[in-house]
Amino acid sequence: MKTSAILLAAGESTRMGSPKALLDWFGVPLVQSQINSLLGAGVNSVFVVTGHRAYEVRDAIGGDRVQAVMNPHYKEGKSTSVKAGLAALPDNIDAIVLLAVDQPRPPWLIKQVLDAHIDRKAVISCPRYDGHGGHPLIFDVSLMLELDRISEYSQGVREVMRNHADEINWIEVDSPLARLDMNTPDAYEAAREAYAAYDRFANDGSK
Repeated sequence: MKTSAILLAAGESTRMGSPKALLDWFGVPLVQSQINSLLGAGVNSVFVVTGHRAYEVRDAIGGDRVQAVMNPHYKEGKSTSVKAGLAALPDNIDAIVLLAVDQPRPPWLIKQVLDAHIDRKAVISCPRYDGHGGHPLIFDVSLMLELDRISEYSQGVREVMRNHADEINWIEVDSPLARLDMNTPDAYEAAREAYAAYDRFANDGSK
């Protein structure tokens, strides 16, 4: 199964005070760390949607299977970035992985969700921790046109999730990292601490 990821990195990061995509994440920019995790999990290609300070974000990323996609309408909301990413995807994929740059995920967690999606031939897959949904989201390519019709008015991707609520493949995970995100400097520091703790937890084979 061929999969492409849309990594959303176009926002203005107003509450953070600086672009979240460019934050240090254990020695590399957060956007590149996310790319590394997605590729390390088995995703075939990553499309990074840029907007605010696009040139700086573009300069921070690299890789043979990575492409930056500019969204000139990023100020109109996240749904415009999803659409920009969809427009750039290759024709021969089977599934779409959707992740925001401020939702740092280790490769093993992404792989767990991706493997379950493939094994179950799911329409939509979503990790769940402690009864609450998380990210990344994975969509079968058959939903591409429906995803391309989302809008901020209809709450974006949530509309697609509602339309297919009975078809969602919920994947129970044992790590709070499935729900990690960050919008403020304090949340960034807390996320770094949590990620480091659970990364060690994963690497020692006890997860």
